[in-house]
Amino acid sequence: MSNTENTSKTESANERAGAQAQMRKGVLELCILSILSQGDAYPTEIIEKLRDTKLVVVEGTLYPLLTRLKNTGLLGYRWEESTSGPPRKYYKLTEIGEQYLKELQLSWQELVDAVNKTIELGKKF
Repeated sequence: MSNTENTSKTESANERAGAQAQMRKGVLELCILSILSQGDAYPTEIIEKLRDTKLVVVEGTLYPLLTRLKNTGLLGYRWEESTSGPPRKYYKLTEIGEQYLKELQLSWQELVDAVNKTIELGKKF
């Protein structure tokens, strides 16, 4: 195999990995906003709620995403004293976040419908 073919395969694998990472981030963003639509929560609660639905997310993934969502105006936060440790940072949806969540939910449903339709077509063959 030539170096050009190896480079092409590596680039293709990297592109797929990048696309999967972007898709995962988008889905995770939808899940986090959905959790926060039910009420304010601090990161450990968000991770537990995700884990309850079989979505395993580590703090190293969650914190940068929460920061990005906050910086884009989709989330706000407040500090609250805790009886069992340091103060906790509770995140909440902003009005912009609520509107964005509605748009994401609609997009998600359209995507799910399209994928399901495609899968059903594939079953006929």
